[in-house]
Amino acid sequence: MGSFVLERTIAAPVERVFALSLDVGVHVASMSAHAERIVGGVDAGLMAEGDTVTWSARHFGIRFRMTSLVFDIDAPHAFSDRQIRGPFAAFRHQHTFTPAPGGTLMRDEIDFRSPLGPLGRLVDALVMRQHLIRLIEQRNDTLARQAEQP
Repeated sequence: MGSFVLERTIAAPVERVFALSLDVGVHVASMSAHAERIVGGVDAGLMAEGDTVTWSARHFGIRFRMTSLVFDIDAPHAFSDRQIRGPFAAFRHQHTFTPAPGGTLMRDEIDFRSPLGPLGRLVDALVMRQHLIRLIEQRNDTLARQAEQP
């Protein structure tokens, strides 16, 4: 299984960063380069425990759909989401938020596995890990810009 961790300090209170991380509108805005849109489930505002959302986006020139479930919400400290339907054999994203000097330390822990066994593991190592890191960094850039606005 592939994995990575990203950390970023955002100059905003934990509560604000946490709430923006659950806002589907912020997510859609962060993925505009991939023509991402919501095609099912929560379509506005903040996601809550047990909510699902189906995203449609273009990656590698192909349109994909992925349905995510939000769970283990511990406001404003942490929550997780995982794919329940979509292109991955497995995908889980754990979000944590900790007060830090200057704002909030936001930590993203991603575990993923592409389908197709050995071929999927090769894709994960050669392409998918770096692609997912770029996507999460784009999301975090958008989230930080919004959180740091006065």
